[in-house]
Parts: sequence; structure tokens; C-alpha cells
Amino acid sequence: MAQFKTIGLTARNNIEIVDSLQAVIRFLEQNSGTNILLDENIANLLDGNKHPLFSMDNLGSNFDLVIVVGGDGSLLQVASSLADHDLPVTGINRGTLGFLTDILPGDIESTLQPILDGEFKIESRFLLELSIGAGAQNYLGSALNDIVLHPGKAVQMIEFELYIDNEFVYNQASDGLIVATPTGSTAYAMSAGGPIMHPRLDAIVIVPINPHSLSSRPIVVEGNRELTLVVGDRHNILPQLSCDGAMSHSCSPGDRITIRKKQKELKILHPADYDYYETCRSKLGWSHRPTNRSFNR
Repeated sequence: MAQFKTIGLTARNNIEIVDSLQAVIRFLEQNSGTNILLDENIANLLDGNKHPLFSMDNLGSNFDLVIVVGGDGSLLQVASSLADHDLPVTGINRGTLGFLTDILPGDIESTLQPILDGEFKIESRFLLELSIGAGAQNYLGSALNDIVLHPGKAVQMIEFELYIDNEFVYNQASDGLIVATPTGSTAYAMSAGGPIMHPRLDAIVIVPINPHSLSSRPIVVEGNRELTLVVGDRHNILPQLSCDGAMSHSCSPGDRITIRKKQKELKILHPADYDYYETCRSKLGWSHRPTNRSFNR
């Protein structure tokens, strides 16, 4: 427990996860010498809370570990702040998929204890950051999964130009564009026909959404490439930008959108027996039975 003396606990403000929040708190309270801090946004879910509160907007670096209770969306919501402060995170899955929050509610004690004892796998996942402006860049946000340019409420195509490291790639008319990390390759990008990329890859995938061209396919580029989108003028539509589906910004014709790798990465702690391919098998419905019985590791 020496490396995890101060632990922050955060979640979405959802009454349905209170039982898991209480279970995590009870478990942590049994570990003497552990300081527990609670996200102020969920304090109202716990009657009689006696632990100090903290704000995700003013996080600081006063934690050794942050535990997220909820689905992958709950972790995505705090990923940028945690990366900025170099804080490792682990997640209790109360969502549907659980690609990122991989501790089951029924296994809180049996899985968290080894992690707190130092038995875990640690992964660094990079984020993308978004800015806009031809000269001085106006920073808009960052994303662990993806940054998406889309038409918003209008069911019409938008038009834009794509540049990679200032080299022109194409002018496209489509329903939008997904720029995803390897972490996000199993999310919206996969639904739009993009490839699944192993999270250790240093690469970015660019996936068009319903392009008006049969030859327009996803493109995978190195992770250190800088992407620029120039918004076109089509049907007076003002496209929207989103980071991990949560942040929205309206664009105007001629806007220059810049997407690049965020300098700081997110550290995720998985259980020691974590297996990425097993996660894909269980979450994506892949076959669970090998057909080649002669293969031995």
C-alpha cells in the first residue's frame, strides 16, 4: 500500500452506482493508512460522507491513484485531467462494454487488493488534443477515444479538406470525419468501418463517415503526425466538433482545425491477468474457442 496512500474516488452522478461506490469506500477504509478523497460532484449520493472532497476542475497532484466507478464514458470524462497531472487510474465497470473500466462490481475486493499491493499491469494511452485557428491556436479540448467533425443536427453532408503535416490529402464531402487513437479504434471509429488497433500502437486512424466516394477509406498514420481540417462552405451548414462525444464546438467556413497528439499520456492500471485479446473476445463477441488444438504456447 506504500505507493497508494492517497486515493481519489470519482464517478458520474448516478444513483444506480451508489452500491459500488459504497463497496469501494468500505474496502478502502479497511486498509489502514489510506486517505480517501471523494469527488465533490458525487458527494450528494453518499449520505453521511465523512471523507474530504476534491474538484476535478482543480485536481492538483495530491493523489497516488484515482478510481473511477462507472462505464468507459465515466473514465473518458476525466481522462484529460488525470493525464495532465500524471495520475494513474483504474476503473470499476458499471457500464455496458468496459474496455477501459475492467474491474467487475462483484470483484471489487478480490481485484483491487492485488492492485493496491502492486500487482497490476500498467498501460500508457495517448490522447489527441484539438485546437482551432489559422494563426494563434485556440485550444478546445482533448480526447482519449476520438475527435469527430460532424454536421450536428442537420442530416446533410459537410465538406472539408484534410492535410497531414501540411500536405494536402483530399477534399471530401461526407457526413463527417473521425480521428481516433488506438484506444478509440474499438469505439465510434470501428462502427464506421475503421480498423481495430492494438493500444500499444503509436498511430492515429482517420475514418470518414459515409463519404460520397466509394474509394474513400480509413487511413492510418504515425502518432506524431499533425492533422489539419479546413471547413468548407456547403449548404450553409455549420459543422460541429466533439471530443469523446462530450464537447461540442460550432465551426464556420474557412476554420482551420488542428489535431495532434497530447504531450502527456494517461496511465491505466489493469488487473495483473489483464489480456487485451480476451477483452476483445468478451466485448466484441469474438470466438472463445481455438480451432487449432495443436497450438501450444
